[in-house]
Amino acid sequence: MNEIYLFGDSAAQGIVLDESENYRVSRAGCIRLMKHSGYPIRNYAVHGYTVNQGLESFRNLKTDPGNICVIEFGGNDCDLDWDAVSQDPDRFHDGKTPLVDFMNLLKLFVREAKGRNLDPVLVTPLPIMSGRYYRWVSKRRDADRILKYLRNDPESISRWQERYAIAVRNVAEECDCRLADLRAWMLEELDYPSLICEDGIHPNEAGHEIIARKAMEHFPHKE
Repeated sequence: MNEIYLFGDSAAQGIVLDESENYRVSRAGCIRLMKHSGYPIRNYAVHGYTVNQGLESFRNLKTDPGNICVIEFGGNDCDLDWDAVSQDPDRFHDGKTPLVDFMNLLKLFVREAKGRNLDPVLVTPLPIMSGRYYRWVSKRRDADRILKYLRNDPESISRWQERYAIAVRNVAEECDCRLADLRAWMLEELDYPSLICEDGIHPNEAGHEIIARKAMEHFPHKE
């Protein structure tokens, strides 16, 4: 199997939330599990990264032609500045990477990967558990003001994030590159809520196991 360069955020890095509500890199993260199964992955994912930061990381890396470039972003790009939301819930707050910019940067990433004779694979972001995430971002902030911004509907967080997943699918189709629809794979799991940490966004170790299995089913390892 060709070597795999992976650029992404905390989901790909294997970040989980422990019982003390601290983030840590799990020894049972999905990418580690895939590497243990023989997948030749070079993991350049970083907790908190947006697509722009991932693209800069890619540009600074020497790559060998003929390999695979996995691009997994959207979770941080769609996120809001929750301090600003809490302080001023009456004005509009855009994501860290506005949707149009997100799509354009993804397209640029794909073009540059193809320009290096790499095979790009786009990955959709995981679904958010809106209620959990609302409670998480409301800690040490004004929860009522945040709820006011959300029009008293925490589920609007999920709908906002879904736009970025749709964007990834559209870019994959437009740019004629492969898609790993992680969002769809995980929504197939009827117990999906049990696979997500209490922050509502990071998969727990059971979730990482499912992600690894699904990824290996869709992209079988070839010697």
